[in-house]
Amino acid sequence: MSQDDFELFQQMMGDVKPITQDTAELKKHHTITEGQLAKREAAMSLSEDDPEYLSVDFAPMLKPDDIIEFKRDGVQEGVFRKLRLGKYPVQARLDLHRKTLKQARDEVVNFLRQCMRMDIRTVLIVHGRGEKSNPPAMMKSYVANWLNQIQDVQCAHSAQRFHGGSGAVYVLLKKSADKKSENRERHQKRLG
Repeated sequence: MSQDDFELFQQMMGDVKPITQDTAELKKHHTITEGQLAKREAAMSLSEDDPEYLSVDFAPMLKPDDIIEFKRDGVQEGVFRKLRLGKYPVQARLDLHRKTLKQARDEVVNFLRQCMRMDIRTVLIVHGRGEKSNPPAMMKSYVANWLNQIQDVQCAHSAQRFHGGSGAVYVLLKKSADKKSENRERHQKRLG
């Protein structure tokens, strides 16, 4: 650097004061790109006909002894209690032992779809407690998360000990349209 350059630099910096504090605050402004918006839209519009709408990438993790309990709005407390206590007869059973997450997800979707077609309402899904899995209770956590997302599931609760305890879950499915109208007719006759 020549003497002229140095003098010019000092002239330019003449009224600059040294900074007394040396911490800077970083403010992140998160902007969403068009691509991210499109991805989000696509994820939300995946139909229930496509088992891919149930993620195998993430689920809130449970512990092996945790109780699964979930009830949609509109399900009566008495119905939920009866399910929780194992008082409904189990009409169908699915065992997910030794399945990968992807296999389990596809089997759960197909099993519940088939049950709906056959007017089966109370089912038992055996997922295991997952004490030896890494992370623990992995299958259980994913099954609980999936059941919560499937619209045909009215409520779910970990099973009683005689049905597998915290290694299995009772699931109550929605009534089919036929069963609903059949019930309405029966109640109409009783009232009329």
